Amino acid sequence: MHDQSTARLHQDPSAPSRRQFVAAAAAAASAMTVALPASAQQAQPKIKLGVVGCGGRGAWIARLFKNHGAYDIHALADYFPDVANAAGDALGVDKSRRFSSLSGYKKVIESGVDAVALETPPYFFPEHARAAVDAGLHVYLAKPVAVDVPGCLAIEAAARKAATNKKCFLVDYQIPTDPFNIEALNRARDGGLGRLFVVHSHYFGGQFPDPPKTATIESRLRFLTWCNDVALGGGYHVNACIHSIHGGLLLVGKTPAAATGFSSIRRNNPHGDSHDAFSISFQFADGLVWNHLARHGNGLFAPEQVFSGCEFLADPAFLRIGYGGRTILRGGPKQYAGGDVQNLYEAGAVRNIATFHKNVTEAAADTTTVRLAIDSCLMTILAREACLRGDKITWDQLLKENKTLSADLSGLKA
Repeated sequence: MHDQSTARLHQDPSAPSRRQFVAAAAAAASAMTVALPASAQQAQPKIKLGVVGCGGRGAWIARLFKNHGAYDIHALADYFPDVANAAGDALGVDKSRRFSSLSGYKKVIESGVDAVALETPPYFFPEHARAAVDAGLHVYLAKPVAVDVPGCLAIEAAARKAATNKKCFLVDYQIPTDPFNIEALNRARDGGLGRLFVVHSHYFGGQFPDPPKTATIESRLRFLTWCNDVALGGGYHVNACIHSIHGGLLLVGKTPAAATGFSSIRRNNPHGDSHDAFSISFQFADGLVWNHLARHGNGLFAPEQVFSGCEFLADPAFLRIGYGGRTILRGGPKQYAGGDVQNLYEAGAVRNIATFHKNVTEAAADTTTVRLAIDSCLMTILAREACLRGDKITWDQLLKENKTLSADLSGLKA
């Protein structure tokens, strides 16, 4: 890390080391290898949960919370009343605790919940997370944590306050929960990789709906349309490529000094401003080279299909981890045959939900996922800005600029 602003992000004495982070993820994965019997689920203390954002992923992950057996889905909110009501009907939430409009999250926070799961477009995460922490709640947050640098700093401050107040703050990344990924990373970090020379990450996925713009951005708030809009979703690189960037940081453990790259809009009939094809190079102070390649568009994959991974080329070994495909550590003193990472989208969320419950009920005040979530978000923002400007941007420059992205919320129901 480079300037004082960045250093401040890493001086929180409660922040874990990478080894502690991977160990915690390993423990969570091991704990969830076998599903708990119904009797054990019933014996666990119930957590009153509020869900903010009940669209596709929000409703889906709320169901996973309910299936866990020890969460009471007490309240929920979505900008659209029909979405909130549909989720409420499916989850058995009383109609008096279903809220809508932009301020619906406030009513969820005030409804008597112990914790909130935030699943809205990430533009709203800093505001919602800050309000939840200020109210003394535990926070379960989707990625990316923000769309700009000020948002990342706001999340960092909220997580620090949560830890001070002995509350949990978990960011839902799935790659660190997979048992094959965990074992391979542990071996690599315990001397199994050797000197690291090159990192290669990639993300290949489908396009999300990108219909013509309307009088307000209301139409951009549904069906993951906001992934096409830089201000609302961070853009495709920040919102999606971040999976493999985060995976790389699990081992690299440091942020780049600068980034350069090229990007363009290649998807069919685009209306949002996000680029979707990327070739990016990250430069590190010690000479490490990290290249990232990505494509998001129709004709290759459906939106639910993700081909994302990270490869580490070292002397004498090679490591691959990912969201799917085979995890393997080849060469060196701690070779690992690994295995195929399967169903990580759901399995990883299930593990994180179990970890969140354990930490909340045991008053663990855990925030170990936050550090890498912020660093990966800043790293993707750095790359996005370098590509959009067609110029090299340093990490220090990005933080010094502290650029805010603003979405036009005029005409929306407050």
